[in-house]
Amino acid sequence: MDRRLPALDLTNDLRALATVAVDEDGLDDLLRRGLDWLARLAPYDLATVFSLEGTRLVVRAARGRLADQRVRGHSVSLDAFPTIREALETRRARAYTEDDHAHGDGDPFDGVLDLPPGHACMVVPLCASDRCFGLLTLDRERCEVFPREVVDLVEVYAQMLALALINAEQRSLIARLHHQESDRARILEAELTGDHEGVLESSGAPRVAALAHRARQVARTDTPVLVLGETGTGKERLARAIHAWSARASRPFVKMNCAAIPGGLMESELFGHVRGSFTGATRDRSGRFQTANGGTLLLDEIGELSLDLQAKLLRVLQEGTFEPVGSDRTVRVDVRIIAATHVDLERAVASGAFRADLYYRLNVFPLRLPALRERLEDLGPLSEALLAEQSTRTGRRGRTLTAAALAKLRRYAWPGNIRELANVLERATILSDGAVLGEDAIDLPDARPTRPEVAPTIPARELRSLESVEREYIREVLSHTRGRVYGPGGAAAILGLKPSTLQSRMKKLQLDRLDAATAPR
Repeated sequence: MDRRLPALDLTNDLRALATVAVDEDGLDDLLRRGLDWLARLAPYDLATVFSLEGTRLVVRAARGRLADQRVRGHSVSLDAFPTIREALETRRARAYTEDDHAHGDGDPFDGVLDLPPGHACMVVPLCASDRCFGLLTLDRERCEVFPREVVDLVEVYAQMLALALINAEQRSLIARLHHQESDRARILEAELTGDHEGVLESSGAPRVAALAHRARQVARTDTPVLVLGETGTGKERLARAIHAWSARASRPFVKMNCAAIPGGLMESELFGHVRGSFTGATRDRSGRFQTANGGTLLLDEIGELSLDLQAKLLRVLQEGTFEPVGSDRTVRVDVRIIAATHVDLERAVASGAFRADLYYRLNVFPLRLPALRERLEDLGPLSEALLAEQSTRTGRRGRTLTAAALAKLRRYAWPGNIRELANVLERATILSDGAVLGEDAIDLPDARPTRPEVAPTIPARELRSLESVEREYIREVLSHTRGRVYGPGGAAAILGLKPSTLQSRMKKLQLDRLDAATAPR
């Protein structure tokens, strides 16, 4: 009875260890701990684990007072130890007797350690299921034979340790495959969707450069972001850039177009469902929130979301919890929300089509993307980036635009913004056989020029100093917070600045927060 109690403890210990050993270091730690705990069952002066590598046994771990460098660098051939081979083939532990030492093939450390003839020695296969990891050996300098009940107990222990080792190896393999697939997915996504961050930060348009700076500031936080702008201005590109700049960059980026999914399926798409919750629900399914857990969820065309789902979305934003369709189980997630829309949400709130509480929850940090006609400075770099992205899909690489082709593009008004530009360029690569795309390859919907052929200029209303723009924006934020600088929702948090830094800028700009708070909005 006394020997069975530690065995129960060892079972629990090994189960716990198998759940944490997921890499090579963890596997070695599992072996060391396993040998340390084995001393509860069978005292030893040396305990070793040999891993089976072809026809050789190589020491993988060693514990006990005799475990020195001679032991840790030791290996043996199975051909020289028939009794060990037999133990592996039969999967039965063997305790050596004095006669075995005198007339048999001896233990694995014959000639390595100066152990007396007839010393206590045991070899135990580390096998489970259809896999043999190797061999466990126990040695004592005392001249005796390990009792049969101890041998049987260690044999069971070795089977449990082998299961833990195999489980740990499988978990390690799965973890490596997961990381490889994640890396491959990120590389493929970058090839297909392009360099969002570079296009933004290298922009020649002051408004876009300022927008990229603000996006970088908010990316460092988990604050919800509301991306506004006309259809096709690149709201998804900006959302992906914010994700790439954030601490969540290695986690999933998940997109959901709220206008593209039928209303009856929207809740299931967002929150998932359980089997049998509705007709066609033949299995449990995770929603976008669970898929994006730890990462970023882009809710595109948020203005199209129904009022009942707006209420459930508000709960996720406030509490981080929801229930899948048909389930009473609460699921907790950690997701950063980026919402995007071309709809005037303030007008939607006034008409009752959008919840005011959700709007104010999303509108903590709005970013408005200018239309392409307002940032023609970027037409050249944008065209280069789009042609590079399309080359993966069309197979037509190295395409460039002539000056005449670029001039033709500048004369167009671009009502469809960047999305329309992408379509025009892809059509040009298909129609043109050469690597250089001339003016004739540019097929625009309206042949009549809608803009004069002039160098791109910044509208007069933008010709202000950076200091005046900064003063106006800080005043607007302070007005929104009613003069509050500190704390959650304060002006410093919205601007992504330290309160002391914001106060220094206000002093430099001669801004008083009380005056800003009472300014008309």
